[in-house]
Amino acid sequence: MEQRHLGRTGLRVSRIGLGTLTWGRDVDEHDAADMLKAFWEAGGTLVDTADVYGDGEAEYLLGQLIEGLVPRRDLVISTKAGSVPDPDRRFDGSRGHLLAALDASLARLGTDHVDVWHVHAYDPDTPLEETLQALDLAVSSGRARYAGVSNFCGWQLAKAATWQLAAPGTRTRLASTQLEYSLLQRGVEREVLPAALDLGIGLLPSSPLGRGVLTAKYRHSTPADSRGASEHLAPFVEPYLDDTATRIVDAVQTAADGLAVTPLQVALAWVRDRPGVAAPIVGARNAQQLAGALSVEALTLPDEICRALDDVSAPVHRYPDHDWSTL
Repeated sequence: MEQRHLGRTGLRVSRIGLGTLTWGRDVDEHDAADMLKAFWEAGGTLVDTADVYGDGEAEYLLGQLIEGLVPRRDLVISTKAGSVPDPDRRFDGSRGHLLAALDASLARLGTDHVDVWHVHAYDPDTPLEETLQALDLAVSSGRARYAGVSNFCGWQLAKAATWQLAAPGTRTRLASTQLEYSLLQRGVEREVLPAALDLGIGLLPSSPLGRGVLTAKYRHSTPADSRGASEHLAPFVEPYLDDTATRIVDAVQTAADGLAVTPLQVALAWVRDRPGVAAPIVGARNAQQLAGALSVEALTLPDEICRALDDVSAPVHRYPDHDWSTL
């Protein structure tokens, strides 16, 4: 698998990442092992997790598979901290919480460092400089090799990245930002992606298949074994089952038919090759599903198909996103 630099850093990652959102909950040890081995054998390196995935079980399961199945040195492990199970405070970006969470993640993963450590979301109740200091301490102590943020909007990302760049050698530059990005969700193109490109931050798209909808599996019904039929994941899928999404999925299916590939391959290739994207993070239920995603490595979409997909999925971006003089 082709490797790409993560932002403006020397770290290289596989251009498809393996997500573990459902590990330890919907994905058991055997399926996780099969997927990790298949991913590694295909040249994949970037494995993404978080301290809250499966209440810590995803990290623990990944830790159990490292070394026994796949050498730790061959993986680029990314994890996140900051989400908390508190109904009154969804995110805790305090220095104390973040560093304690990192230590707990390392214990579950069974390693002395992670390759990339992300703040899971912006915490409006903690000064941003305090949150960012946790990243500096993690990197300077060797517990994290690189740092990034997740789910930051445009101004939050720009403010955080600029703060870090203001003291080179003292503060660690942001290597990456992780947000949802797909043909069904192009909101990052308004401000986040331009900021990331300008500041040298690599984008790691989550849900690159539109929460599974872009595979076209929901075109006519909801499969019984799908996320859309799952009690705890159905609300996650439902927003992308509207008329707008149906029109985009139909276009993806048409493109797939014309290229003799699958809708999954078309949708994943589109987001993988967008400007600023380092590696889409793919979450699969089993090795067979993952194989479909890994098969996209050989596919590059023709320019005319990219333009057609761009047009059918184009979000409405007006003032001030576009030059006011063209309005």
